[in-house]
Amino acid sequence: MNLNDRQRRFLFGGLVVLLAAIGLYLTFAAPEDDPPRRQARPSGTPTAGPVGPASPPPGIQQPVNPADFDIYRLLPFNREEFATAADLAQRFVAAYGTYRFDEPPETYAARLSGFVTEDLGVQLARDAATPGLLEERRRTKVVAQGSASLDQVRTIENNSIIFLVTGTQRVTEGDAESNDRKRYAVTVARDGGSLKVYSFQPADVGQAGDTG
Repeated sequence: MNLNDRQRRFLFGGLVVLLAAIGLYLTFAAPEDDPPRRQARPSGTPTAGPVGPASPPPGIQQPVNPADFDIYRLLPFNREEFATAADLAQRFVAAYGTYRFDEPPETYAARLSGFVTEDLGVQLARDAATPGLLEERRRTKVVAQGSASLDQVRTIENNSIIFLVTGTQRVTEGDAESNDRKRYAVTVARDGGSLKVYSFQPADVGQAGDTG
């Protein structure tokens, strides 16, 4: 199409006006549309789930009063969780030290399974079924009754508490009776939605605390 000079000037002027109008529209209208687009955009990196308590301790901002100081506000376990963990450690050690020569190892392992994690339960069941151990207990007719005392808190981590627990056994072998005492480091840890004994060993061996 052939245009004369006057027509080309009109066409050029019209293009300038159109481009200016588009520029104004983008300048003032785009910010109103932009936030919804940002909100709808999914995050590229998902956040990791919590490895500690469901919510952090609230902390203490006011001056500390020794008369009503609440230490649990500074710990990753509240009072109820701490008591549950302590009770679990104590009852586990007592149950661990209680067995009979005429009791199937499966029964002993099942009794401990309610205290411990699945992995530790498998290990305890395997240890209880050791042929040489079973034969010796049956030969000497061993009956052991365990009890336990909580001695000390060794370590507190975000997901676990290590208790020092002394286990006492009253052991009967035939007509003979004796007492045996052993001290254990017992790690109680969060396991899903509950607390379980994660590991234990003689207290003088030492034990790492956190599990998560």
